[in-house]
Amino acid sequence: MGRDIQAIKISGEDRRKYREKVQRSLDVFARMLHERRFEVSPSRVGVEIELNLVDSAGMPSMRNAAVLDAIADPAWATELGQFNLEINVPPRRLENSALADLEQEIRASLNAADAKARGTGSGLVMVGILPTLAEEHMHEETLSANHRYRVLNEQIFAARGEDMRIAIDGTEHLLTHAGSITPEAACTSVQLHVQVSPDAFASYWNAAQAIAGVQVALAANSPFLFGRQLWDETRITLFEQATDTRPDELKQQGVRPRVWFGERWITSVFDLFEENLRYFPALLPLCEDEDPLAVLDAGAIPQLAEMSLHNGTIYRWNRPVYAVVDGQPHLRVENRVLPAGPTVADVMANAAFYYGLIRALADEQRPVWTQMTFATAAENLHEAARHGLDARLYWPGLGEAPVAELVLRRLLPLAREGLRRWGVDPGSADRLLGIIEQRCLTGRNGATWQIAATRVISEQTGADRAEALRQMTQRYTEFMHANEPVHTWPRLP
Repeated sequence: MGRDIQAIKISGEDRRKYREKVQRSLDVFARMLHERRFEVSPSRVGVEIELNLVDSAGMPSMRNAAVLDAIADPAWATELGQFNLEINVPPRRLENSALADLEQEIRASLNAADAKARGTGSGLVMVGILPTLAEEHMHEETLSANHRYRVLNEQIFAARGEDMRIAIDGTEHLLTHAGSITPEAACTSVQLHVQVSPDAFASYWNAAQAIAGVQVALAANSPFLFGRQLWDETRITLFEQATDTRPDELKQQGVRPRVWFGERWITSVFDLFEENLRYFPALLPLCEDEDPLAVLDAGAIPQLAEMSLHNGTIYRWNRPVYAVVDGQPHLRVENRVLPAGPTVADVMANAAFYYGLIRALADEQRPVWTQMTFATAAENLHEAARHGLDARLYWPGLGEAPVAELVLRRLLPLAREGLRRWGVDPGSADRLLGIIEQRCLTGRNGATWQIAATRVISEQTGADRAEALRQMTQRYTEFMHANEPVHTWPRLP
């Protein structure tokens, strides 16, 4: 949800009008699907990367406004916390040298931005959760200055009626309470977009849901939060808890959470937008002047701003996106399960695996989602978040299997075939999928490296946990800038 808003007061009438407007937008959306108003080709892909800011000591730097001014590039934007930034990479066709070109473009953008950030005393770090974040950083004053974050914070806590309770049982245990949504800012991710036709949307979304656990297991990069070692991808459970508008009573009643895996395979993109209206009250009930039905009747394409804004406050791990570009409407699947980092090479390897695998799975005659329950896919996600590369995940035909075995035996060949169908250069595909293969063979990803490096620093120097995490973060940042995949990083500091 990247829309800027002004300071507002929200009344009951505002909420009623907004609900009616979202329903009208949904009706227009259904008509657009029926009349085949959507762009169906060529398909494009896009990438968004959220990053952390640190000072020279590896500690959080609350200077995103100054850094953004220094970067002075419209591709960059603030994120929720003052220690966050985000880059939006322009979409492109997934063919030929697109992946290699995308990697070089991202590296160049990050290097240029980091050089400018250094002038403000800050540096950029791609990581799922910044290891040096502490509970003392989690308060409302560290939210970014953009007013939409303040309004969102107010609305979530108005709906909840009490402080957030964050409880995570992992290798160690965490129980804390928060009076703002700032802990959400600790979760920095990579979002992968793929534009698809309305007819193909359900297959691509279902495929993305089916492989979410595998993605997280391979890419886990968030083992530490507030000085404690928790899950290999702690970001998953932290994000689920940090944006939860439900007090315990509503949880017991079965009210659905706003960070949501979902509850069923779909047959149409309409299913997801309809669920949004049916299950979730508005957090930001802001109406535009557009009459979507009048716009469509006039032969133009409506923005459906209310439907899109509401969709942006429901945090599905795979989110549907409706957008209008140059007067043409299109649909995208936004994949949100991956952590940022450790390097651009690792990010692009994750992207290649995802884009290739969903293409192959979406094209199958007997789709994988007809052979496994939706609940199993959700269980895979949380098993992977807890255990990373040590997770055992269910897959049709294999049963419950170690991640490495599943990927090496079944999924890497499918991903390679999917990239071939996209038209990706075989050399680029082999290099990036080779990074995924080596993670499986070495048993090393961002999470395992962070854990091992922190342990070695503590053992060799006698540093306490906070100091070991600080030193580890500094070394992590150095290796990140070298852009060698994380499975090649030395374990010693």
